[in-house]
Amino acid sequence: MEELVIRDADVVDGSGEPSYRADVVVDGGRIVGIVKEAAAASCQRPKARRELDAEGLVLSPGFVDMHAHSDLALLRDPDHIAKAAQGVTLEVIGQDGLSYAPVDDRTLGEVRRAIAGWNGSGDDIDFDWRSVGEYLDRLDRGIAVNAAYLIPQGTVRALAVGWEDREATPEELDRMRQLVAEGMEQGAVGMSSGLTYTPGMYAQDAELTELCRVVASYGGYYCPHHRSYGAGALEAYREMVALTREAGCSLHLAHATMNFGVNRGRAPELLSLLDEALAAGADISLDTYPYTPGCTTLAAMLPSWANEGGPEAALERLADEETAERIRHGLEVTGSDGCHGVPIEWDTIEISGVGDPALAEFVGHTVQASADRRGEAPWVTARGLLLADRLAPTILQHVGHEENVRAIMRHRVHTGGSDGILQGAKPHPRAYGTFPHYLGHYVRELGVLSLEECVAHLTARPAARLRLPDRGLVREGYVADLALFDPATVAAGSSFAEPRTLPTGIPYVLVDGRFVIEDGRRTDVLAGRAVRRTPPT
Repeated sequence: MEELVIRDADVVDGSGEPSYRADVVVDGGRIVGIVKEAAAASCQRPKARRELDAEGLVLSPGFVDMHAHSDLALLRDPDHIAKAAQGVTLEVIGQDGLSYAPVDDRTLGEVRRAIAGWNGSGDDIDFDWRSVGEYLDRLDRGIAVNAAYLIPQGTVRALAVGWEDREATPEELDRMRQLVAEGMEQGAVGMSSGLTYTPGMYAQDAELTELCRVVASYGGYYCPHHRSYGAGALEAYREMVALTREAGCSLHLAHATMNFGVNRGRAPELLSLLDEALAAGADISLDTYPYTPGCTTLAAMLPSWANEGGPEAALERLADEETAERIRHGLEVTGSDGCHGVPIEWDTIEISGVGDPALAEFVGHTVQASADRRGEAPWVTARGLLLADRLAPTILQHVGHEENVRAIMRHRVHTGGSDGILQGAKPHPRAYGTFPHYLGHYVRELGVLSLEECVAHLTARPAARLRLPDRGLVREGYVADLALFDPATVAAGSSFAEPRTLPTGIPYVLVDGRFVIEDGRRTDVLAGRAVRRTPPT
C-alpha cells in the first residue's frame, strides 16, 4: 500500500491551466497517482497508509526561490523555517557573483569578510569544502529544502585574478574557464555575477562572454546582477542580452527591478526590450520579489575603486581622511557605481543589521535619522558605522516603484525570487514572506495575477529554467515536492516592522514526499538535497 493519499485537494498543477479536484497519491518520494473527482466517482478511490483531508486547500508544486542567499543558513539552521514555512521546496543559491565555492584558503577568508552582511561571518560553520562538488556534497548530508547552485563569477575572479581592477591575463582567463567548467561538471546549474560588487564588476564584457560560452556548453544559464538598476538600468539590461546572445547562453535576469526616481514608470521599456529579444530567439527569464525596497550591504554603496583590493583595502581607504572625502563626493555628488549611478539619498538607506551587537542602536533607522539624532552629517555616521562594524552593516534601500513591480511580475518569463538575506536584526520581510505575499496580496487582494498564473510563475517556469525534468508540476512520476495552502487566508505575516513573522495559510509542505511543515509546524525532517544540473540531451 502507498504511503500517502492527499484527499479532495483543489489541484493547481503549475501548468497555468484551470484547477481541478483530485486525490493525489505519494509513495517513495514521488507522485504515483492522480485521481480526478469525476474518475473517483466511478471507481474505487485510492487508499494509502495515511490519508490527509485537503478539503478547502490548494495543492500545488512546491515553490522555487530563484534568488536566495541561504548559502550558509541551510547549514547553520536545520529548521530553515523562513523558507520552509513559505512553501519553498527548492532554493537557487550562489547568487550575485559571491559565494563559498570554488575557493582556496585565501579566497575563502576574503569572501567570508566581503559577504558577512549576507550570510554572517561563518564562524559557526565548518568550511570542510573548497570545490563546488564538495559544497554540494555537504548539502547532501541533509538540509531543510532542496538547493541548486550557481558558480559565483566574482569568487572565480578572486581566485584566479584577485580583487584588483584590471584585465585578466590570457592565463588567468584560461584558469577562470577551467574553474567554471569544473563547477558545471560537478553539478552547478549556471553562473552568477554581481556587476556592482567587487571583484566581479571588474570583468569586462569580453571576459564574461568567454565564461558564458563555457556555461552554455554544459546547458547552464547566466544570472547577472546587472551593472546598474538606476541611472543606467536599461543599458545594463541591454548589455546582458547582447552578451549572452553573443555567447549562445541562456539568460536569467536577477531581481529584475527598475529602481530610483529616474526609472519611475519605465518598466514597459524594459519589457519591450525583452519582448524584442525573445521574438528574435533569445532564451531569457527573470525573477522579482513583490516589494519595492531593495536590500544589500552598506559597503556595496561605495564607489568600486574604494572596494578595490578587497575588504581590508576598503577599510584602509575609509580610515584615511583625504580618501574618505573622495568617497563621500562620489556617493553624494556624482553618484557612485555602487549606488547605480545615482547620488545617494541617506533618508532612503535604513540599517537592517549589524555584525557587532554594540551597534544595535542604528538598526531600524535611516542613516539620515541616526545622523540627525547624533547631530552630524550623514556621511560621518555612515563612515563611522562602516569602520566600527568592519563593513558588516546591511541595509534596506527604499527606492522602488509599485507600478514597476506589478508590470514586471505579469510578464510571461517572470519567476519569483526572494533575494532574502536572513542576517540582521531587522531583515527585509521578503526573506520570510515573498511567496505567500504573491498569493495573498497580488493574487487574492489585487488580482494582478490569477492563482493559476501565479503558481506557474513560482513552480513550473523556474523548474524549466533549471532544466529539471521531474519537478515543478503536479504530475505522475514527478518528485513530490508539494505545498498545500488555503487560498482564502494565505498571507505573509512578515512586515517591515516585524520581518520575521511567519506566514499564515500554508499548513502542509512536503519535500521528497516527506512533511517538513505539518499542521502549520516545522517537523524535524531534513529531506532536502543538492539538485544538480541535468546534462543536456
